[in-house]
Amino acid sequence: MGDEVLAKSGLHFDELSKLRLLEPEAAQQTGELREECKEFVQKIAEFQGVVGGLIDMVDQLAKEVEKEIMKAIGARNQLQSVAKQREAQQQQLQALIAEKRVQLERYRIQYEALLKVEAEQNEFIEQFVLQK
Repeated sequence: MGDEVLAKSGLHFDELSKLRLLEPEAAQQTGELREECKEFVQKIAEFQGVVGGLIDMVDQLAKEVEKEIMKAIGARNQLQSVAKQREAQQQQLQALIAEKRVQLERYRIQYEALLKVEAEQNEFIEQFVLQK
């Protein structure tokens, strides 16, 4: 009967016969909840550690990818530069070929003119020799 009077007034005895304000069952559930909360907090801390490591790894990978992208862009620009240089060189060579063709045509015309002069001089020499 003494336990009932204490229970009505909100006082209880636990398994160690200590006077408590909470019912033994509520105290036990509160203790279990506290332990579960501690475990949950530990798991959250572990999770944050894993996520932090993952974020660091992804950041490092992103930096490496960015570096490779820059290398690829540089290589592409260099390739385009080489292509432009070759195109310019090709144009220069084509201009040189055209210039050499013009020079060849001029030499051909000069050669034909010299052949005519030679023929005329030979004819003159023959006529001069025959007149003597």
